[in-house]
Amino acid sequence: MTGAIVPTWLVKSEPDAFSWADQVKNGTEPWTGVRNHAAKNNLKAMRLGERVFFYHSNIGREIVGIVEVVRTAYPDPTAEAGDWVAVDMRALAPLPRPVTLAAIKAEPRLADLALIRQSRLSVMPVLPDHAALLLAMGGAALR
Repeated sequence: MTGAIVPTWLVKSEPDAFSWADQVKNGTEPWTGVRNHAAKNNLKAMRLGERVFFYHSNIGREIVGIVEVVRTAYPDPTAEAGDWVAVDMRALAPLPRPVTLAAIKAEPRLADLALIRQSRLSVMPVLPDHAALLLAMGGAALR
């Protein structure tokens, strides 16, 4: 596989609107509907082949899987106006153990993770050390 070995991003989705199961069923899916400028800039910064944590927000509040960027930023087809973008992501694998928000908050080494510091942001960067720790917490082997 191309790109980063460990995830460099995290995206959040409400599972009653679009879940990990939906992502897996669809295979490749456009990540649309982002209407926050900081999150939009993060989508624009994503590169082909980068790995992304898939997080269930509101219901579950846990990292459940990993997707890969297979198409970089392009105009969001769901936007009626504005400079909004989408990226296409492909399901790679579920985490063997979902990593809950409670477990993340209980881990001092993750205190400055964007998920905690900017909890309302739907697309956020993840530092390599944080990604490695999250993968370990989820029972995923580093490659």
